[in-house]
Amino acid sequence: MSKRDYYEVLGVSRNASADDIKKAYRKLAKKYHPDVNPGDKEAEAKFKEVNEAYSVLSDEQKRANYDRFGHAAFDGTGGGFSGFDGFGFGGLDDIFETFMGGAFGGFGRRSSKRTGPVRGNDLQYAMEISFEEAAFGVTKEINVSRLQNCSSCGGTGAKPGTSAETCKHCQGTGQIRYAQATPFGQFVNVKTCNVCNGEGKVITHPCETCHGKGRVSKNSRISINIPAGINEGQTISLRGEGEAGLRGGPSGDLYVTIHIKPHEIFKREGYDVVCDIPISFVQAALGAEIDVPTIDGMVKYNIPEGTQTGTVFKLKGKGIKHLKSSIRGDQYFRVKVEVPTKLTPKQKEILRQFADVCGDEGFEEKKGFFEKMKNIFKDQH
Repeated sequence: MSKRDYYEVLGVSRNASADDIKKAYRKLAKKYHPDVNPGDKEAEAKFKEVNEAYSVLSDEQKRANYDRFGHAAFDGTGGGFSGFDGFGFGGLDDIFETFMGGAFGGFGRRSSKRTGPVRGNDLQYAMEISFEEAAFGVTKEINVSRLQNCSSCGGTGAKPGTSAETCKHCQGTGQIRYAQATPFGQFVNVKTCNVCNGEGKVITHPCETCHGKGRVSKNSRISINIPAGINEGQTISLRGEGEAGLRGGPSGDLYVTIHIKPHEIFKREGYDVVCDIPISFVQAALGAEIDVPTIDGMVKYNIPEGTQTGTVFKLKGKGIKHLKSSIRGDQYFRVKVEVPTKLTPKQKEILRQFADVCGDEGFEEKKGFFEKMKNIFKDQH
C-alpha cells in the first residue's frame, strides 16, 4: 500500500511554516498516542505515520528533498526515519515537551550553559558629513558610549585578589537535573541553575567598581577614516570597536552609517555632480565666458552664442572620486536664461528696436511653432 502524502498526514499545506507543522504534529501525537488508546492498532498505526511524517517535515533538508522528489527521495526508508518502537527521536522530544514541558534523558534539548566566552554586542552610530567631505574623504572623531572591560577586575567581576568560585548547587555545570513522574514513567528534567543563572560560577566577593558585572559603561573617542566617494546611507564597519565580550569573549563591532548634508548648489548623481547656472539673455545670444563652480573651485567656461535655456555642458573629471579608485566622475551644468523683471524706459526702448530689426529671423523654434499652428487651424476650416 502506497504511503500517504506527509503534508496530508499532518493536515497542513505545503507552504506551512515550521511552527504550523509542529503544532499539527503535537495535536495528532496526543490524539493517537498508544497510552491514550491502549490496544487500538489503528491508532498505533496512525501514531507511527504521524511520527514518520514529522521526522521528515521538521528537518529542513529532508523537507526540501521530499518537496522535490516525494517518498522516492528516501529510497523507501521513510526519509531516514529512525525508529525507537516506532518513534523518531525528534518526535519523542516534542512529545515529552508537550506532556511534561521538559527534556527526555540524554535525548532531549539541553539547557543552554553560559559558562563559555560570549561575543560583545555590535553598536550602531549615525554620522552626518558635508558634501565636500563625502567627495574628498575625511577623518572624524566620534564619542561612543559602550560597555568595556572593568579596569579594576580585568573583566572577571571579582574583587581584585579574589576569583569566582564553582557553584556548589550545580557543581559548575550551570544545570540542575531532577526526576519527574509522567504518564510514561519517570524522566529526567533539566533546568538552568537558579543560583548561578547557568554561569557555573558564583562571585562571592564582587568587584566594587563594576559590582560583579565585569564591564562598565564608558565614553570613548574613536577615529574614523571616511573614504573619498562615499555615498548617502553607506556604512563603515570598525572591527572590535563595539561592546566588550563576556568571560574573555571578543568585542563586537561598530557600524557607522553615513548621512550627507544637502549642498546649496551641487547635487550628486552616482559619481557625477550636477548644478544649474543662470545666465543673461545677452550672454546666451552673443556667447560669453562664465564662471562655473566645481567642488575643486571656480573654473572658466566659454558658452557659444545662441545658447538656449536648458542646454547642458560637461566638465570631464570634475565629479566625485570613485571608491577605491583614482577615477573621477564628471560635472554637468545646465544654463538657465534669466529674463529681467525690471527694465528702465531706455532698456525697453532698445529692446523694442531690437525686436523691430530682428523680426522672426533667428527665432527658429518660435517660427516653427507658429507654422505648425497655422497648419492645424487651416485643416480645421
